[in-house]
Amino acid sequence: MNQQKTPANSADSSAVTAGTIYLVAAPIGNFADISLRALETLRAVTYIACEDTRVTGMLLKHYAIAKPLLQYHDHNEEHAAQKIIDLAKQGAAIAMVSDAGSPGISDPGYRLVQAAIAAEIAIQALPGPSALLPALTLSGLPVHSFTFRGFAPNKSSARRKFLSADAQSPYTLIYYESPYRLAAFLEDAVTLFGDRPAAVAHELTKTYESMHRGTLRELAEYFQTHAPRGEYVVVIAGAELT
Repeated sequence: MNQQKTPANSADSSAVTAGTIYLVAAPIGNFADISLRALETLRAVTYIACEDTRVTGMLLKHYAIAKPLLQYHDHNEEHAAQKIIDLAKQGAAIAMVSDAGSPGISDPGYRLVQAAIAAEIAIQALPGPSALLPALTLSGLPVHSFTFRGFAPNKSSARRKFLSADAQSPYTLIYYESPYRLAAFLEDAVTLFGDRPAAVAHELTKTYESMHRGTLRELAEYFQTHAPRGEYVVVIAGAELT
């Protein structure tokens, strides 16, 4: 059993602890959604690990924060995670942020957490923005039980196999999707789930935020004729129990 002790000063949001990794949730669009604790942590750490230095750089510049940045993304996760672990062992406090939302939720971060646990490095997760919960609560679909499935595979055959695992689930289903595959995703969803109630959230917290509600077939037809742009969250009603 692995047991991690919470740093003694964790109740003091203005401080960080040497040798600790902080998973910091970043805004998904509106910079004002970042928490006070997240800002204080970013100002206090030694390094900030991030997916894209340009994206994180804009957030840091907005809040006048200047820190050395370490690149951590899908293509260098193993090497970058080890570098972060080594720095933590040397006493550095490091914040890990993704481009948007919470690290590890359909974003890099999972392997860093695994490596930190294995190396017995202290980790803290700062709660904050994530697209899936606003999409769920705005959908009008049941919120008491839900399943988050992240991104479906790119190819239709693999995507249909992926969706088929959820066909009999009674829980509200949540997926992330890109504008390039949204229409195809919805068509496959109609095939696998039938014409269930659903909702599509677009660019949450951003200037052109929108929420489309209807049946899966209605949404599939709409996005066949209205070119998707930006990021999407698809929320689908669970199967009715008989």
